[in-house]
Amino acid sequence: MRLSPSPRFALAAAIVCALPLIAQTTTKPMLHGTKWVAITGKPLAATAGAQIFAQGGNAVDATCAMLGATCTMWDSLGWGGETQALIYNPKTGRVVGLNALGAAPSGATVKFFRDKKMTVPPEFGPLAAVTPGTPGGLMVMLAEFGTMSLAQVLAPSIAMADGYAIEKVAADTMEKARGRMMKWPYSRRVFLPYLDEGDPAKRAAPEAGDIFRQPDLAATLRKLVETEREALAAGQDRKAAIMAAYDRFYRGDIAEEIVRATQEQGGLFEMSDLDRWRVKLEEPATTTYKGIEVCKLAHWTQGPAMLQALNLLEHADLRPMGYNSTRYIHALYQSMNLAFADRDFYYGDPDFPPEEPIRGLLSKDYARARFATIDWEHNDPQARPGDPYPFQGGQNPFSDLLERWTPIPPSVRRPRPAGPELSAMTHDEAFHAGTTSIQAADANGWVVSVTPSGGWVPAVIAGTTGVGLSQRMQSFVFDRAMNPFNVVFPGKRPRVTLSPSIALKDGKPFLAFSVQGGDSQDQNLLQFFLNVVEFGMTVQEAAEAANIESFQMQSSFGDHKSEPGRIVVRSDVPPWVRSDLAKMGYRVETAPRTSGPITAILIDRERGTLQGAASDYGEDYGIAW
Repeated sequence: MRLSPSPRFALAAAIVCALPLIAQTTTKPMLHGTKWVAITGKPLAATAGAQIFAQGGNAVDATCAMLGATCTMWDSLGWGGETQALIYNPKTGRVVGLNALGAAPSGATVKFFRDKKMTVPPEFGPLAAVTPGTPGGLMVMLAEFGTMSLAQVLAPSIAMADGYAIEKVAADTMEKARGRMMKWPYSRRVFLPYLDEGDPAKRAAPEAGDIFRQPDLAATLRKLVETEREALAAGQDRKAAIMAAYDRFYRGDIAEEIVRATQEQGGLFEMSDLDRWRVKLEEPATTTYKGIEVCKLAHWTQGPAMLQALNLLEHADLRPMGYNSTRYIHALYQSMNLAFADRDFYYGDPDFPPEEPIRGLLSKDYARARFATIDWEHNDPQARPGDPYPFQGGQNPFSDLLERWTPIPPSVRRPRPAGPELSAMTHDEAFHAGTTSIQAADANGWVVSVTPSGGWVPAVIAGTTGVGLSQRMQSFVFDRAMNPFNVVFPGKRPRVTLSPSIALKDGKPFLAFSVQGGDSQDQNLLQFFLNVVEFGMTVQEAAEAANIESFQMQSSFGDHKSEPGRIVVRSDVPPWVRSDLAKMGYRVETAPRTSGPITAILIDRERGTLQGAASDYGEDYGIAW
């Protein structure tokens, strides 16, 4: 073990430190506001948030409007997907987590899928669906923390479902997925309105700028608003009226149609699955990095892996290494190896036994012990999960599985049989698939970070509801040797990659940030955070800065593949850095982009202002006032 740089690394670090951190200009301007900031994955959706702010809503109201709009626009998600949020409540001075992740339906067992000759869960189709989470998440978030009615925050979504000018990315995604969606009659009707079965060469999906109409979805959203209006007329208060709409979605005629249509297309939903499912309000997982408190959702997401990486990196002197120097990149990669190996083995639904060892995983002493194992001269392709149980006074119940753990489990080395539920995506596409992000903050102190996802195109539409179902089943595993905490079971929620973030200074909000993508999310967010905290970048500079991406962790999608030593760096990383990394055992690749689009808000307490940022590619967009 070596904790100090070798002369070669010291020289490289000195050279890099002598250079500017990044270009002094950014492609996009940073947003500045005194009243509010609204940022999300589509310009029209950001406009929906701005409309709600202009009508007097708070950051939660605006978030709900943006969430509904992005779902309606199919921005890598749909209404039947899942929503994960962190909310800073200025009335209590606390951050609360919102868990609106769907659960595996009745009959979704390992035996069921293996009887269908599947070695991993399905990626697409009705059998890939977990119960819809986003509608419930939106309504609970609004009822608990918002100020407006459901009718107000859904007005932009309903208007868009009636017809809006579709963007090129969404339109082209629909056309690209035509072959898969031809098998699902309700999806075909929604996404392929110009289908000419006599001429397969003719474009079936809308083109950019076409008016894209979703009358079934508009009718479903109007049903929710109608139920709220009737409850208010009957004397119920705002919160109760919103929850009446919630009941209609999960227990009434909307639920009945979701279940009927899913079963018709080969899915497993029962009415009891939707009835039993609940949105959960939870305590976030937290750690401190040099006095800054960082909040993530709990270990049903991958968020604590970023906290573990920060605990490890707190023992490294990062700033003198130099931004994206060989030494710095190696420190990031090795720390992520250890944190994500723990994620792959220990994270899962905390509602199902046995209890995950999250106290040990987030222990500073555990991080110190893990940091001491890092080889500072070479990549470790066999980086393994540690044993956090002694650091929380317990004994590992899966020590036998831990001993046999390998980065690439035998169960996923076998060729996958072909079938209609399996993906046409490449491994890299799956690694970055799905997700949008939402950040909102206001002058009254409300701060929200959301990473919603699921139900992306190609989605199975649930009959006449217009709701596209989630594909999150694929994040489960069948093999206990891979992760004994994340084996599929009815009623269980899969461990997901979705990872909103809020950081606090002196107990007050400092940063809200999240990013689109899959397993790359907490890698990108870790580097964004360090760019701001260690290297003094503005949030816009940090959002546009070069990242690295590791593929050494097991993918949460598709074949759950791991590629030890593979690293992708942005094309402008100096050639001598790439050469040094190759000598250390890395398989170095370059790409023009090495991060999903990052969105962020910084609360500038010194000036009393809000600063917003969105990456310089993709369709992410923000508005401030």
